[in-house]
Amino acid sequence: MSQPLPTDTPPPKAPSLLRSGMVVSVMTLLSRVLGMVRDVVVAAYFGSQSEADAFFIAFKIPNFLRRLFAEGAFAQAFVPVLSEYRTRRPLAEVKQLVDRVTGTLGLTLASITALGVVGAPVLVMLFAPGFHDDDGKLELATDMLRITFPYLFLISLTALCGSILNSYGRFAVPAFTPVLLNVCMIGATVCFTPYFDRPIMALAWGVFVAGVAQLLFQLPFLAQIKLLPTPRPNRKDPGVKRIMTLMIPALFGVSVSQINLLLDTVLASFLQTGSISWLYYADRLSELPLGAFGIAIGTVILPALSRQHSAEDPRAFARTLDWAVRMVLLVGVPAAIALLLLAEPMIASLFHYGAMTDEDVFQAAAALRAYSVGVMTFMLIKVLAPGYFARQDTKTPVKIAIICMITNMALNLIFIWPLAHVGLALATSVSALLNAGLLWWGLRKAGVFQAQPGWLKFSLRLLAACTAMALVLLWLAPPTQDWLVWGWQRKVWEMTLLVGAGMGAYLLVLVVGGLRLRELRHS
Repeated sequence: MSQPLPTDTPPPKAPSLLRSGMVVSVMTLLSRVLGMVRDVVVAAYFGSQSEADAFFIAFKIPNFLRRLFAEGAFAQAFVPVLSEYRTRRPLAEVKQLVDRVTGTLGLTLASITALGVVGAPVLVMLFAPGFHDDDGKLELATDMLRITFPYLFLISLTALCGSILNSYGRFAVPAFTPVLLNVCMIGATVCFTPYFDRPIMALAWGVFVAGVAQLLFQLPFLAQIKLLPTPRPNRKDPGVKRIMTLMIPALFGVSVSQINLLLDTVLASFLQTGSISWLYYADRLSELPLGAFGIAIGTVILPALSRQHSAEDPRAFARTLDWAVRMVLLVGVPAAIALLLLAEPMIASLFHYGAMTDEDVFQAAAALRAYSVGVMTFMLIKVLAPGYFARQDTKTPVKIAIICMITNMALNLIFIWPLAHVGLALATSVSALLNAGLLWWGLRKAGVFQAQPGWLKFSLRLLAACTAMALVLLWLAPPTQDWLVWGWQRKVWEMTLLVGAGMGAYLLVLVVGGLRLRELRHS
């Protein structure tokens, strides 16, 4: 049975999930924009020279491991256990769990970091076997990896701190933290490259400094809630053991998605030259609504669902899941339609400069249309999966992920023959649709997801608003050939008009249909 919250940990008033989601969304969007600025700056300074290739490999390796450990498996395992401790146990025991998890994780990461620094040449060869015939590039990448690899240690501890803050409703600080990486890398490139014999080394040090800055930035906020970690390794602690047990299937589940991405890249490498780039440009656009909103909603509901599960409140749990699905549909459905209808204008506006040809625009736009089919389902996965993680069930999503991985592989091989690179994008979207469907079915079958009143009215409003938006976009959108000859200023102006008119029509119909802001709030 759940116990009342002890008096030494009075619960703060729960923030509105909508408000928290918007905070995370804005911060994530800011980080994405600065990330694009960072890419432009790095390209301007280093272009596509061998030094840039060496850096990207040195940066990719710790980033790859970060996605596996820090942002994926660890958060999914740690947040539900921490939320349970926060709900049922006194602050002293919560602090003890934080200290022991920090110590155990820190010791493990320190060992991995030491191995990574010593074995840097081996890691470079694994991730970039093509460097074998270029001693200069191999040596440079190895030297930079020894600087950037400790970023894994620092960013993983930063993810730990961010998970604690998210569990206590402090979403803004962890959401803002990634901005510091882009700021440090831009600053290192612009200000410190002249001071190095090999200017690209400044960028590697920028990554290291960013890791330190991101970790230190969060510590004062942990002190405010009296949970500043004092590392004390203890693998035998029951809470630590539970987190490690939950991490194993979660880690495998994250690995499955990486395997899918690797397979897509391998298959695309056998296609027409440019296929990998076309998929990359299309993927960058399709991920914007996911990164700006889908991930944000998933981030804020996981602590709330974990607390509701610990408090044995299935009605609140169901209401939170239902609210999250509706929020995702409100953004995901119009985003998917806009990407489908404006594929060429968007690709042309963002990327049709320099060496990118008209044919590249059409090929990337075709891939974007295929990805748009899955945009909504990608977002739904981000809010349905927490329904399992919050109940400390990491095995079921992994089983579903394996089914979808096998499906994706089969569809890749089927679609690639008639559709080439577009087939790879379509296979990804269809497998995502299957993933979201299986997650939803599992939650519904378990009685966890229960549709709340008002779905018919909500669906009719959404259908009417999306129809109005689509008609406005089709009416106002200039011919594709115009986008291919306009300069960037005209493209920006026309795209701004289209986006503004489409959003205006969508929101107007929702409001006229009776949707009010209070209906979107959920605390």
